[in-house]
Amino acid sequence: MSTALLAATFTVVSQGDPAITSAELTSAYEYEPVAAAVIADNPDITRYEERFLGLYDKIKNPDSGYFREFDGLLVPYHSVENLIVEAPDTGHATTSEAFSYYLWLEAAYGRLSGDWEPFNAAWESMETFIIPGTADQPTNSSYDPSDPATYIPESLEPGDYPMPLDDGVEVGQDPLADELSSTYGTDEIYGMHWLLDVDNVYGYGFCGDGGDDLPAYINTFQRGSNESVWETVPHPSCETFAHGGENGFIDLFVDDPQASEQWRYTNAPDADARAVQVAHLAHEWASDQGNEDAVADSVANAAKMGDYLRYSMFDKYFKEVGDCVGAESCSPGTGKDSAHYLLAWYYSWGGALESAEYPWAWRIGGSSAHQGYQNVMAAYALSEAPALRPESPTGADDWATSLDRQLEFIQWLQSSDGGIAGGATNSWEGTYAEPPAGTSTFYGLFYDEKPVWHDPPSNQWFGFQVWDIERVAEYHRVTGDERAGEILDDWVPWAIENTTVGSDGDFQIPADMEWSGQPDDWNGTPTGNPGLSVEVVSHNQDVGIAAGLAKTLLHYAAATGDEVALETGEGLIDALMVHEDELGIAIPEVRADYSRFNDPYESENGGLYVPDGFSGTMPNGDTIDSDSTFESIRSFYFDDPDYAKVADYLDGGPAPEFTYHRFWSQVDVATALALHGELFGDGEDR
Repeated sequence: MSTALLAATFTVVSQGDPAITSAELTSAYEYEPVAAAVIADNPDITRYEERFLGLYDKIKNPDSGYFREFDGLLVPYHSVENLIVEAPDTGHATTSEAFSYYLWLEAAYGRLSGDWEPFNAAWESMETFIIPGTADQPTNSSYDPSDPATYIPESLEPGDYPMPLDDGVEVGQDPLADELSSTYGTDEIYGMHWLLDVDNVYGYGFCGDGGDDLPAYINTFQRGSNESVWETVPHPSCETFAHGGENGFIDLFVDDPQASEQWRYTNAPDADARAVQVAHLAHEWASDQGNEDAVADSVANAAKMGDYLRYSMFDKYFKEVGDCVGAESCSPGTGKDSAHYLLAWYYSWGGALESAEYPWAWRIGGSSAHQGYQNVMAAYALSEAPALRPESPTGADDWATSLDRQLEFIQWLQSSDGGIAGGATNSWEGTYAEPPAGTSTFYGLFYDEKPVWHDPPSNQWFGFQVWDIERVAEYHRVTGDERAGEILDDWVPWAIENTTVGSDGDFQIPADMEWSGQPDDWNGTPTGNPGLSVEVVSHNQDVGIAAGLAKTLLHYAAATGDEVALETGEGLIDALMVHEDELGIAIPEVRADYSRFNDPYESENGGLYVPDGFSGTMPNGDTIDSDSTFESIRSFYFDDPDYAKVADYLDGGPAPEFTYHRFWSQVDVATALALHGELFGDGEDR
């Protein structure tokens, strides 16, 4: 896409105008490759940066299929391939994660080219399509910060849902709402919802109206820690009762005898924090070029996003943080005593549609924090960088507290081996239950081996190690903070010990881990946690995580001069580039978990649960009842050409093999190439 087209003015969907319909889309967009021109204008460009530009052109090429264009703006798909099931249940959904990586791609391009219009266009696309606007979140003016939400207990098992409303449990006060409203002159939330149906394949359309407007806000996970993607029911973020059962989809999740039409959104804090982190990078790079004003508006919006991101620092129901046991007995919070100052798994907000008899709105924070969501670079930018300093009176101070708290959290969770354990919660099992005797604590939060997500366990995937520690390594390189250095001095050797880099593109990085023990109680000083250990039990060739690991090692090497880290990081990048194809960097993978496509609820692994007595339909007519499976309510998959491999597997054939081009993975590789060029040049003089 040309710079002029990227910067084109258009009608902003999220501000209440009619959504774009499929008839208004173009099947392809204009794009003029940029690599040759940027290289010609920059004689000092390195070979790694040249490879970045080549991959950048591939990603942006409309024929590659990473983006869909909406009247001059691009929306990234989760992956080029449609048949892929992980957190998103189709590849042509997208996530706030993907948008944050889109920003990162364009920021790295801006550093090399001096052209910041693509970065600004990425922010504009994010603001237009995945940050709910006025029409998407009406009735916020009815929100009462003294009564932010009605308590609903959670359960670990999807089969226990719907769960009842319990207005007998006193919730705390929201200390952010009035400050944010007075600062920004609006009652709306400025944060990303985590999931979009880009192609409107489910057919929910704008605000659940069943039309052909797209992208469409949808949601999936709603029913406890053991609800895997295979057990989810995709539903619209606006509940109009047009689809599903008698009360739409509400009866699957909440037992509400007075259910009314409503809207609700869920934020993934790690994605918003990554967007802030990248905006800080863009500001630094543009400033080095004397081009600070080119990104000023986007950077100011990132600071605003960070202000609202503070909702993830608070207990779900604004209960006091620390030794919070008993939904009725745990004290409701006032002021900031309900803040844990970590990045929780989510924050959410919602309310009645304007058709409701009485307007209302609600907000919740998040009680559980996972190590993989922490972002010390975002906290540093929002507390220390003047351009990213939030406008609210207390925003920067809260982020300064969060920076210290996140570093302590990672220190507390670091095992004797070096790996970082799961996390902690202020609400045991989502009900403020009593944790097992002897559970260790961090500022009164209870250690949770696998917070929030149990299928598969959230502490199992090595990727969460890399996403967190890469940010710690960047922070250490930028600031020299000794606390970050001490974390890295133990983590980096452990990661390298479990990584191999051979010849001709051969490499292996950790995949799954098993944990034993728990950390010591936190008293302000790391103990080394002799009772907490981790074992890497499998390895793989995950493209995106290998690239993220390489970036982690490059940051560490630049900060310390560690030659082994530099050699391993550079070796991983070089190995990845051997696997380049016409669309990017990809390695075949076997998906044995696709056996769950047609699992019934009572199957060994657990399938889709729909309560007896619930009867409804998806917009395309797929039946939703107690006999439904993952694939039966997603019949569009039967028409996907890749489904034949899944069908053969379900009939007793071999587990299918796919070569996936995930958008975030490609950007991780691209930015690893760019980072090597920035920190180490060609690397040939060592």
